[in-house]
Amino acid sequence: MLDTQEQPSIPDASYLIGLNEMQRQAVTHTEGPLMIIAGAGSGKTKVLTSRIAHLLKEQKATPHQILALTFTNKAAAEMRHRIVGIIGDSAKAIWLGTFHSVFVRFLRMEAHRLGYPAHFTIYDSEDSKSLLKQIVKDLNLDDKIYKPNLLLSRISHFKNKLISAHIYAGHSTYQTEDARMRIPRFGEIFLRYTNYCHKAAAMDFDDLLLHTHTLLHNNAELTETYQRKFSYVFVDEFQDTNLVQYSMLKKLVAHHQNICVVGDDAQSIYAFRGADIQNILHFTKDYPQHTVVKLEQNYRSTKRIVDVANQIIRHNEAQLPKKVWTDNNLGEPIEMVKATSDVEEARLVVASLLAQKRKHAVLYQDFVILYRTNNQSRNFEEALRRSNIPYRIIGGLSFYQRKEVKDFIAYLSFLVNHNDAESFKRIINLPKRGIGSVTVDKIFAIAYEQERSLWDILCDATGFLGGAVAIAVGRFVALIQEMTDRLASENAYLVAVAVAKESGFLKELYEDKTIEGLTRYEHIQELLNGIKQFVDDAENNDASLGRFIQEIALITDGDQETQQQDAVTLMTIHTSKGMEFKYVYLVGMEEDLFPSSMMLGSKADVEEERRLFYVAVTRAQLKLTLSYALSRYRFGKLTHTQPSRFLNEVVLVPQEPKKVGMAPTRVVNVPPRGNINGTFKIGDHVKHAHFGTGQIIQLMETEGVSKAIIFFHNRGNKTLLLNYAKLEILPTQ
Repeated sequence: MLDTQEQPSIPDASYLIGLNEMQRQAVTHTEGPLMIIAGAGSGKTKVLTSRIAHLLKEQKATPHQILALTFTNKAAAEMRHRIVGIIGDSAKAIWLGTFHSVFVRFLRMEAHRLGYPAHFTIYDSEDSKSLLKQIVKDLNLDDKIYKPNLLLSRISHFKNKLISAHIYAGHSTYQTEDARMRIPRFGEIFLRYTNYCHKAAAMDFDDLLLHTHTLLHNNAELTETYQRKFSYVFVDEFQDTNLVQYSMLKKLVAHHQNICVVGDDAQSIYAFRGADIQNILHFTKDYPQHTVVKLEQNYRSTKRIVDVANQIIRHNEAQLPKKVWTDNNLGEPIEMVKATSDVEEARLVVASLLAQKRKHAVLYQDFVILYRTNNQSRNFEEALRRSNIPYRIIGGLSFYQRKEVKDFIAYLSFLVNHNDAESFKRIINLPKRGIGSVTVDKIFAIAYEQERSLWDILCDATGFLGGAVAIAVGRFVALIQEMTDRLASENAYLVAVAVAKESGFLKELYEDKTIEGLTRYEHIQELLNGIKQFVDDAENNDASLGRFIQEIALITDGDQETQQQDAVTLMTIHTSKGMEFKYVYLVGMEEDLFPSSMMLGSKADVEEERRLFYVAVTRAQLKLTLSYALSRYRFGKLTHTQPSRFLNEVVLVPQEPKKVGMAPTRVVNVPPRGNINGTFKIGDHVKHAHFGTGQIIQLMETEGVSKAIIFFHNRGNKTLLLNYAKLEILPTQ
């Protein structure tokens, strides 16, 4: 510990006010391994921030001794804001951020041990895919077999399992698997990808963790330094950690063993990203001297919503036992919307949404529509537009993924790292300079053959390029050098404005007077606005271009900014984690959609889908509505669907639920004209003189008029009046 004079001044235990008994236990238990099982809506952020404040007040810890890790920048910013509110500006010295942002900070100081410069570039997935495309092209492989998405996903999978390209190359088992998958040269691609990244002084997101892991496990002296530095380690959303992350954590806390993990196994939903639920399930075995505190009181949702959530998760076997409860009101009943088709589902959900808005006099932003897959949004977007309801989609194309934005950022990245090959490829002929792909390929080939850096080759381009191309490359080098010279004396905004003007990039966009061109120009202006805000931020003590590039490279899906207008939110369930809304519509509750047909291969997969269902339900504060359709277009064909198995696991409403705005569905006892076979029931096979044969999928009676919705095999769904349809009931097949 350092001298007490360095301790921040904190008001007497004000942070303990309002904590319940279990929250207080979690806050005041400071020594040794601690697992806080935090049920949905249980106030875990308040507990985390209060616990850090308690360490600084009672344990006389200093801010720089604390390492606190989250999974989104938004969560980290919220924690930092709360802690600063309790203890003041000294909290800014805490190592607090996402795994990636914190370990980027570590790597900027230590990556030279791996042969990387401090200013290494961070590749996003698009950069990585571009590089993989180039490698596939260089190796003369079929890009329809060696697809970038497949290659990157497989590379990421192995890195998250601590298997590097060099380890991969040494195991024949992996080569056998590659042959079975018909990508026998994957190992070679993996190795080239790794070497190219190193040569370009670039790391992808997985590398940020893998290289940190390598340093911590291969350098005992360095590791001991950081073990002694961090006396207390916190991990939020622990259930989302993967093998690499947990292995690093165990190494960092080996000296003090003061690790506090906060999570909920019932909300572990990122296995497809490498998250391993076994980390939280086995924590108590890894740390025998552990303490467990359960936060089971839900402050978010009504009793009905909490009860349904408990009903859902009790069907999972792989879980830590807990019973979430609440003192909140009983609340409104859970509602079910049953539709004949996906189009009708969207219409009925929007009608229900409008009815709820009028009934409770609330805002559109109080509503969210959650779905399992992004492509489900289309029908709901159309239904919302038809009703003139404003909406926003979260999880769509990020501002920083737009082509013109990525192009301009590539210019800025290349100033910081002259060997960033992916940025170079984006900007070398933008605006057009008469430098084509043949020249670019030649530059890379010479750099590879001579084992020289990209920048060295560019500076000597006149030696192997002739005529106009050599002049054009020379001008490009001169531009980059001139802009680079500004980095030492000018902030990020001044440099960015100079690049936008001197490169001709902004001029080219401005001269494109199409609507698309104007939009692209406005996007670059907005980017420059963002850089200006970054520079003007009083809390930012580093306004350099390199720091700005790092900040935007680490933006996660959960950090995408949303417009503040009053609008209904649409998003996938995965994206909604950590959020809450007063009114939640969970749509598409059908077999093969939710649970997904891709997640039925094992019991573990189904349990992951059930946890996803649990997460969706627990986003709701006041009202939860579930919906499903009896038919849906999939892959261009109208298909019959079945209600999700998950609906049978909870007691919600009677077997035949009420439809929004319509009478309850029931068997219609109507003796139709011309039919001598008696009354109809759902499931009957019938024949119509014009539409042919079909099957009754719904019967209803509205204002004394009996109707049937029938799926005709050649004509799709039709709604017919039973007194006039002249249907013939066919024998049961």
